Amino acid sequence: MHNNIKRWSPVVVIIGLLIALFFVRQCQNTETETKTNETVQSEKVVRGLNRNPSKINYSKHARCRMDCRKIDASEVEDILQNGKINYSKSDIGDRPACKKKYAVEGLTKDKQKVRIIFAPCKNEVTVVTVIDIGKEWPCDCP
Repeated sequence: MHNNIKRWSPVVVIIGLLIALFFVRQCQNTETETKTNETVQSEKVVRGLNRNPSKINYSKHARCRMDCRKIDASEVEDILQNGKINYSKSDIGDRPACKKKYAVEGLTKDKQKVRIIFAPCKNEVTVVTVIDIGKEWPCDCP
């Protein structure tokens, strides 16, 4: 009986080590996934266009263009949330986060095809200008 215990003890030790290694790896993977998800979430706020900012600011130029084109703030907010980013018209290259400008296109409630330039910074977005792609409007905006 004593010989059986000696013969099986290395096998039991190896199985125990394998089980311990399995649990250590599981804990490391869970911790890495959590950090990765947190990093992705924080980068979405720092980088890119925040589609639901805490505040929307309007430049004087944007307000003037909105008045000329009969576009109201609710339409601007709808384009911000649901419009499509036109990367060829955006200025997002190798710039700091608060210097990027996104050209977002979509249809207003009265079917105007518009391009709105948004400049995000932290948890705010500034509307730089509003362009009606389909029609030239007479405006006297600076």
